[in-house]
Amino acid sequence: MHPRANGTMSDDTSRTSEEHLAENDNADNPESASPTDGGEPTKKKKRRRRGRRRKAGASENGAPPTTDADDETPSGDADEAVEEKRESPKPAKRKRELKPVDATDPDLFDQEIGWEQMGLQGPALEGLKAAGFKKPTFIQSMLIPRALTGRDVLGQAKTGTGKTAAFGLPLIQMVTPGDPFQALILAPTRELATQIGDEIRSLGKFTDLSVVPVYGGQSIRIQADKLSKKPEIIVGTPGRIMDMVERRYLSLKQVKFAVLDEVDRMLDIGFRDDIRRILGMCPKERQTMVVSATISPEIEDLARRYMNEPEKIVTAKDSLTVRMVKQYYLPANPWDKRRLLIHLLTHEEPALTVVFCRLKRTVDQVTEKLVEKGIEAYAMHGDMRQAKRESVLSKIKRGGLGVLVASDLASRGLDIEGITHVINYDLPDDPEVYVHRIGRTARAGREGVAWTFVTPEQGKLLTEIENLTNAEIPRLEYPDFQPSERPKNWRDEPTGGRPPVEVRGVNKTARNRLEAAAPPPASRIDEKKLAAKFPGGIVPTKLPGKRMGGKVRTARTNKLDL
Repeated sequence: MHPRANGTMSDDTSRTSEEHLAENDNADNPESASPTDGGEPTKKKKRRRRGRRRKAGASENGAPPTTDADDETPSGDADEAVEEKRESPKPAKRKRELKPVDATDPDLFDQEIGWEQMGLQGPALEGLKAAGFKKPTFIQSMLIPRALTGRDVLGQAKTGTGKTAAFGLPLIQMVTPGDPFQALILAPTRELATQIGDEIRSLGKFTDLSVVPVYGGQSIRIQADKLSKKPEIIVGTPGRIMDMVERRYLSLKQVKFAVLDEVDRMLDIGFRDDIRRILGMCPKERQTMVVSATISPEIEDLARRYMNEPEKIVTAKDSLTVRMVKQYYLPANPWDKRRLLIHLLTHEEPALTVVFCRLKRTVDQVTEKLVEKGIEAYAMHGDMRQAKRESVLSKIKRGGLGVLVASDLASRGLDIEGITHVINYDLPDDPEVYVHRIGRTARAGREGVAWTFVTPEQGKLLTEIENLTNAEIPRLEYPDFQPSERPKNWRDEPTGGRPPVEVRGVNKTARNRLEAAAPPPASRIDEKKLAAKFPGGIVPTKLPGKRMGGKVRTARTNKLDL
């Protein structure tokens, strides 16, 4: 019987409060509590934080400053506090050693076809060989030949199986150098847009094609200058693409190839209208390719509306997760998750780990706690400026041991070589998000491990994830980790992450007023006096507003008596 079938976990899921985690962590040493861990900051600290907010352009209530479209607000206080603690000397780190890609894996690579047989030739073929590509993955061997024939393609493939090269190589071969704005690639996040641009630029280094990423968080003027040079390939987020079109820095009338990468995520985060407007502005005579790890009925409806008889390609029939990912779930009380995370990182010593949290404040709190324990950790979420996010990714990519604590912003498009472990600190509400989270490891045939913390109330949600991925996730326990008692000041967080609201009974007067029938509206106009002012005409039912200067504007249907 499945571990959750005996009723040890209830069916309804709940969210837990992160505000009391530090109080539990510092229960044995109350003096070590920091302001972000639940302790009261000093007045001097408050004044300094308030000054930083004003300097950053934020309002007193924490409202973000007004910036360009798609820009996001900084989280300066938490970042500065963590950086101050990270300044202490650390022991020398050993360089990460990447294992070579096993191109003989029959579950990932197609052994029966070569790159030339798919129709690739010239600079595109030279580029992929220079990049070290040996054998095509199944999504590549199925999508590339169909794309080269000019057909519209709707492709589904597991994460980490080379979808970018699957649509990027045909574009490199089919796009004509010198003709601006021929190819448009839409992506849900800035990081994914940047990485798509980098990979296509690398694969097409033997061509004269120009690739320009367009996304929020960077100056519009800088991106407008790049667009003025008339690049052939544009990669961007839907919001910034629409912004550039409305500002007339970008024209979609010349688009011959349109690609939607991770379209399900774009629909989830609210780009639905932008996608439809963008596709509607592109010429009807174009080739459209849509690739994603999951294909929902809404995506199929989008394909019927904006694609020309697309051919559907499915390479993830048995399971949505890669076989090379070893998945485990660890039962944990909400107040024990931080201790369990530190226990895993200190005992297992993974090379490079991504820890996914549901809330931005949880990302900051977990990062600060790891740094306090001497673990090199960096945070990344949507409230960080683009420059800070790029700096964090650069530090991780340079090698060495490290932990990236991230929100679901990084669950799509985060492509860093050597990610060995993914930890779901918070179980996502959407099972599809789980698929994309663990897809950050075991990429391109390498092995990976995914640990998921599951609270007692989340058994049903874990079962939904197993049903979606068609894979049973085994239970993992550490005998040397002992759960603690529920803290007296612990408060469960309700669904939606909002604080509990006190519900008060309705008093008798209010109840009688609500139950009684509403009185008829009182007439504010003396109809007899008003009719005398408009003999033989239509009497207005109400006086005009003051903004009209007191002049009545009404149409008359009856003939006036002269």
